[in-house]
Amino acid sequence: PARLVDGNLANTYSNMIYSEAGPKMSEKTRKQVAYVETYAAIARQEMQDYGIPASITLAQGLLESNAGESRLANQNHNHFGIKCFSKTCTQGHCRNFTDDHHKDFFRIYASPEESYRAHSVLLQSKRYQHLQQLDPSDYQGWARGLKKAGYATDPAYAEKLIAIIEHLQLHTFDE
Repeated sequence: PARLVDGNLANTYSNMIYSEAGPKMSEKTRKQVAYVETYAAIARQEMQDYGIPASITLAQGLLESNAGESRLANQNHNHFGIKCFSKTCTQGHCRNFTDDHHKDFFRIYASPEESYRAHSVLLQSKRYQHLQQLDPSDYQGWARGLKKAGYATDPAYAEKLIAIIEHLQLHTFDE
């Protein structure tokens, strides 16, 4: 199970609950659907501008931000766990929380939209360049490619992204 540190649900990827949709939809699934409804248009715009499948962007946002409820998303508008590697940080540029390693600083964004754009720009870097060769509708290839490129340390990262995409039918946003 996820651990609580200073009252914050750590991003342990246990934050995603899969259940049936419809009248018996779980509270967690309702939160996931609300997150998708809030950010789908931004993800689609990023797909149009950068070629990253909207399904991948939404699944990563859901997973990395605990459906928008993580402290990183709420306080930093950082929906993708993007770290800060700047050696010339100024106040308000990045933040470290007590449950993070003392060298782990995460970027602070002015808005979720800015976070989504930073995610798209990050995925344009050389480390992820091979993903641009994939068809934007190949969310499984993108998920596996992100894992292979080291986006996250979780060995099941790709499978979790794929499960989220399929459970919430996020692939429909790639059309």
